[in-house]
Amino acid sequence: MFCQRMDRVRALMVGEGVDVLLLSVGADLPYFCGYEAMPLERLTMLVVPREDHARLIVPRLEAPRVVERPDVFEILTWDETDDPIELARGLIGAASVAAIGDHTWAGFLVDLMGVLPSVEFRRASELTSPLRQIKDAAEVESLRAAAAAADRVAAALQAGDIPLVGRTEAQVSAELGRRLLAEGHQRVNFAIVAAGANAASPHHEPGERVIRPGEVVLCDFGGTLAGTGGVGYCSDITRCVHLGDPPPELTDAYEVLFEAQAAQVAASVAGQPCQEVDRVGRAMITEAGFGDNFIHRTGHGIGTEAHEDPYIVEGNLRELRPGHAFSIEPGIYLPGRWGLRLEDIVVAGVDAPDNLTTADHHLALIDA
Repeated sequence: MFCQRMDRVRALMVGEGVDVLLLSVGADLPYFCGYEAMPLERLTMLVVPREDHARLIVPRLEAPRVVERPDVFEILTWDETDDPIELARGLIGAASVAAIGDHTWAGFLVDLMGVLPSVEFRRASELTSPLRQIKDAAEVESLRAAAAAADRVAAALQAGDIPLVGRTEAQVSAELGRRLLAEGHQRVNFAIVAAGANAASPHHEPGERVIRPGEVVLCDFGGTLAGTGGVGYCSDITRCVHLGDPPPELTDAYEVLFEAQAAQVAASVAGQPCQEVDRVGRAMITEAGFGDNFIHRTGHGIGTEAHEDPYIVEGNLRELRPGHAFSIEPGIYLPGRWGLRLEDIVVAGVDAPDNLTTADHHLALIDA
């Protein structure tokens, strides 16, 4: 798997005139070699020449964490008194054009530019993103497993198995995280819990606000679950519950959201431009009078990162291809009152989308 990925990225390097690929912290590194670096001040860097063997520069104290893959890369360790920038400079050699990982710490890039003044640096994502955003069958199954685990947590929420009334948003957020871990996730990436007026803030930070009867509670959560090749793949789901009978205005708005999100999922087929998927649901929400209350893009790609290409947004003319995986999550937000969002993870198909999240899409009503 990793050898094939290396072969594909090297082919792109040839086409783009890139001599060497430099990957440090971030999702590109584990995608291409299976190792996830800790975000330390110590340099870890995979150096991939266009025609030579790849080498992983890693601090000696971190080397025990590396799963050795001699057919993919050679490990080069450095000690505390060594200069890893000089080690990288030696491996980069006479390269004229280097593509460096987008998440590489700026300090390392500045240091490399200082010792390699004649090298042109480009974003590695120009090479890596086209590969990573098209998921193969094994990656789709990894995403499906992560989605199924998140689905089970969402189902417990909708069934009233997770107490809400009288608890703080932070307490419920912590329980969602614990349940994701219990369902097999290696880590929790986020767990938004927003009650009442707080739900009108799409990225609300759960706090000490106590959840009360008669409120809507928006829950958006996800994590990372180990998948193909030991590489982690992400989950992401949003469901809303209402504590008691909702007011008619909220019920009507949720019905609009429900229909718009279903239309966007149905439109997520190969050949459809990303912006058209956004437009399908946005037009329905606008026609219902809530256009100004849908304040973000429809979705984001998902894979080894929670947010990656492709983005489902106005202006993105990229056509969906089989294997594109992304969220569909329209929302309606009334500041000072309430907010609603409904999110699935979808994989584009030739004839129909593959919706990985199956938890009930209706507004769950819980006795309060």
